[in-house]
Amino acid sequence: MALTRNFKETVLQRVQSDASFAQALLDEAATLFLNGEPETARLILRDLVNATIGFEQLATLTTKPSKSLHRMLSPTGNPSMDNLAAIFRVVRERLQVSLSAHSVAAA
Repeated sequence: MALTRNFKETVLQRVQSDASFAQALLDEAATLFLNGEPETARLILRDLVNATIGFEQLATLTTKPSKSLHRMLSPTGNPSMDNLAAIFRVVRERLQVSLSAHSVAAA
């Protein structure tokens, strides 16, 4: 059965119309990075960048080339912690949200 709507378009529209959804995606990307799932985290962050500021503006705000940012957030990307922090900072500022880490005790 074929999908009637492109997934990326759905994410784009939802992020643009629902600030809490955008924040949840950012939270999920951060959580995935911290829990050792960087591939999925990069893909979520890439979709969030596309839906909010776009790679050209991200390049301007991080002083990194757009193509490099695309590679960093690809499934096989390997951004440095400095670059990753810069990307998260710009997206957080755009969404006007903050992130905080909490540890959970193992059961």
